[in-house]
Amino acid sequence: MTQEQLKFNPNPLVSFLQKPMKEFTKADILKVIEEFQIEMINFRYMADDGKLHTLNFVIQSLAHADEVLTSGERVDGSSLFPYIEAGNSDLYVIPRFRTAFLDPFAEVPTLNLLCNFYNKDGEPFEMAPEYTLAKAGRAFREATGGMEFQVMGELEYYAIAPVDPEYMPEDQHGYHVSMPFCKFEEFRTEAMRMIAAAGGEIKYGHSEVGNFTNGDLMYEQNEIEFLPTTLEDAADQLVIAKWMMRELGYKYGITITFAPKITVGKAGSGMHVHTRVCKDGKNMYVGENGLSEVALKTMAGILSLAGSLTAFGNTNPTSYFRLVPHQEAPTNICWGDRNRSAMVRVPLGWSRSAGNMMAHCNPLESHDDVDFSYKQTIELRTPDGSANIYLLLAGMTVAARHGFEMENAVQYAKDRYVNVNIFEHEDVLAKLDVLPDSCAASADLLERDRAVYEQDGIFAPALIDGILKGLRSFNDRTLRADIGSDPQKTLELVESFIHCG
Repeated sequence: MTQEQLKFNPNPLVSFLQKPMKEFTKADILKVIEEFQIEMINFRYMADDGKLHTLNFVIQSLAHADEVLTSGERVDGSSLFPYIEAGNSDLYVIPRFRTAFLDPFAEVPTLNLLCNFYNKDGEPFEMAPEYTLAKAGRAFREATGGMEFQVMGELEYYAIAPVDPEYMPEDQHGYHVSMPFCKFEEFRTEAMRMIAAAGGEIKYGHSEVGNFTNGDLMYEQNEIEFLPTTLEDAADQLVIAKWMMRELGYKYGITITFAPKITVGKAGSGMHVHTRVCKDGKNMYVGENGLSEVALKTMAGILSLAGSLTAFGNTNPTSYFRLVPHQEAPTNICWGDRNRSAMVRVPLGWSRSAGNMMAHCNPLESHDDVDFSYKQTIELRTPDGSANIYLLLAGMTVAARHGFEMENAVQYAKDRYVNVNIFEHEDVLAKLDVLPDSCAASADLLERDRAVYEQDGIFAPALIDGILKGLRSFNDRTLRADIGSDPQKTLELVESFIHCG
């Protein structure tokens, strides 16, 4: 990070300390506490429900702050993770200094830090979401000779508020509309500034396709998309963003929901995840004539485990009401270029012609021959906001590594390529495997593939058991067929999961 980047960084702690967040130390945090006159510290940590949980401390002195930062605190693990026995459930939570950010909602100066879980012996808690993700990333690097699996997430969400009849956009035509047709652009931009100040690396925000009214309420879909970064940083940024957006929505008096489905016939909300594999600063997805073998192997792994990945990325019954035809959501296991009917999409990338476009658009500029290959990503369109983000990214990383271990992975990927809208070509559709249609079906596939996720101790067997139990508890094997076309029953189901993830 350059001096200019440090100076203008939106995170005030980075600007004050003149170092990137990943280099924050305990001494730095104590300096922040003194300089910003911090009165409270909040520990925040991810539980089984996919949400951040909180522990508050009133700071009595710098010595007290030092103690809190050093020793952490103990918590009841059985109340956070249902698969822990209550008789042996105490866990430690220890803050990660690199995640420190000022709380934008607190009435007094407050510092927030995300935490890791440790067991009674001071060792990482094997089933903790953040540790599962760390193990997956490490195993990928070891299996690929030092390559790093990087990701970026897209947060789609609905803002729900009383109807404002002025400047209503056409139903289901809200994509990239501006104020006043986009009613919650101001909310979105304020949320983006808050997220950036907490360390979130945001690419952009915009309104999305979904918008409709239902009685006295209007529903408007928006999206905030992030930049590619390391697995752990990406997960941290996404969970902080979801917490902030809900909190800000509460302050605005509107409901923010990441629920995968709102009602019949309207666009659902996904949480698409873009990936890339890097080594020594190079994007390994890019070959001399298009996608590289690294890209094809990565896709092969994700395609081969696509069904069981829904166990981490689509975790309640409404998830499967989104995965239906003609709603810009995937239903079948395939990939394609710029193809939104495919489960895995290779988005439009940039080549050296980008400089030509800039010069054509701006005649006073000269052509600048810049390599933009670092921008190329591959997008998985299946996941939604119900996901436990750490476990989803861990599962995707395991799947990507699996692609490097598969025989004939490159051919496996090539055999699942589509270049048409699959919903308009029944002959193509008939050849493709289908994604699960319920939590129960997803659990069956996770049971089938669990050895891959448990390999090298990445997903603890008890964690997989807990996920299977949770998915099967919904007893939803025929639910989509039973009520899928009934708006009232669907609405009742949606309401029960409106704040999932």
